[in-house]
Amino acid sequence: MKIINTPKDLPAVHTLIEDKKLNNLIGNYGAQLVTKCAKNVLSGARKQVLIGNPTNYEKIIETLWDETVRAISPSLIPVINLTGIVLHTNLGRAVLPEAAIKAMNEVARGTSNLEFDLSTGKRGDRHKHCEGLFCDLTGAEAALVVNNNAAAVLLTLNSLAKRKEVPVSRGELIEIGGSFRMPDIMSRAGCKLIEVGTTNRTHVTDFESAINSKTGLLMKVHTSNFQIKGFTKQLSEEELSNIARRHKLPFITDLGSGTLVDLRTYNLPHETTVTEALKSGADLVTFSGDKLLGGPQAGIIAGRNDLIQKIRHNPIMRAMRPDKLSLAALHAVLQLYTNPDRLADELPTFRWLSRDISELQPLADSLLKSVQDKCNDFQVCIAPTHSQVGSGALPIDILESIALKITMPNRRRPGKALNTLGKAFRDLPVPVIGRITDDALWFDLRCLENEEHFIKNLQHLKIK
Repeated sequence: MKIINTPKDLPAVHTLIEDKKLNNLIGNYGAQLVTKCAKNVLSGARKQVLIGNPTNYEKIIETLWDETVRAISPSLIPVINLTGIVLHTNLGRAVLPEAAIKAMNEVARGTSNLEFDLSTGKRGDRHKHCEGLFCDLTGAEAALVVNNNAAAVLLTLNSLAKRKEVPVSRGELIEIGGSFRMPDIMSRAGCKLIEVGTTNRTHVTDFESAINSKTGLLMKVHTSNFQIKGFTKQLSEEELSNIARRHKLPFITDLGSGTLVDLRTYNLPHETTVTEALKSGADLVTFSGDKLLGGPQAGIIAGRNDLIQKIRHNPIMRAMRPDKLSLAALHAVLQLYTNPDRLADELPTFRWLSRDISELQPLADSLLKSVQDKCNDFQVCIAPTHSQVGSGALPIDILESIALKITMPNRRRPGKALNTLGKAFRDLPVPVIGRITDDALWFDLRCLENEEHFIKNLQHLKIK
């Protein structure tokens, strides 16, 4: 094994890629990619030998294999969510039910009638595929699906209130994850935001005094990931609806996360449902498909047919339309809602939100030894904890849960060691994502169902 101590001892790029040891690599990934990676590997090796770190030819070949495979490996991969946040925005929000995955596979395998009317043999409308079920489930006259709720809000405002004023309570001018701000969306939609009331209190008279000939619509915004407590007053849907009716204006409510069922059925606090918002007088309701609905990323606009038609004919609608896979998955999820008694069994979102501690405790008992055996320098115990719904839904409400708590009781400042351990779990073939707080690494078990897969994955844990 010849040691390479100087740059002149390094092989040329063409010599390296002509090596028979790389025939399979080039056959699998192509000469162009392998050549590019070879240049990177040799450049790195050159820098190392210049600072006194020798290498060898076999090491270069091995590094080139790794570099090439890594170059085209997907960056979007499955992970195991043990953070305790069920609808984690950074981890993909709602997990789709098997029915939705099957529907997506069937549509993806071949051509479909995405925009083809089978009865007439003419061009069809992709927005019809989910509209009927949405209307049946919510009582809306019409419904429209776009690619997310931000798009739903933007499109609605641009279609109904462009170059007009939109009064909104100051207490509802929210910013959510990713620096998404309602005032910015209104500006991009071509509307002029009119702030009414104060942060904590808004009255009917505040809206009444803000309405004039330039007003386009009234809007109520779900405050998503925060709540104001104490000396507060915000107008209800009924109160805003009455004001809108008196002035012959559309009234829009953005539910944000949005739910089609009463969450109290699952021992969760009540959130206004789409049906309740419409019955309270909202002309249109906007909400997400991938939060409490438990479906794919989507934004839904439901309500009055005449307003939906105006939105449908907006030229920017095409830029926000959903693709065939999203529509297939969304329709499959909506089908589950026709039988609410089975939602907790078939929809992962509600299955996890409704999991009881009596189900989580045996899981924790079963996993404790396996995790402790792989974390010899740490202490692993079972501890009570609290989960959250996530994605802006029920922001101050918590769910009792069970976690594996990993600590270093004999170390005064365990932060560095816990960060190293957390990185080791993230480096597993299927990364395991927990949370570090209170000098411990916590693995909340609420969203873990496949115990066998978790233990098998754990065998690859390497703690440096």
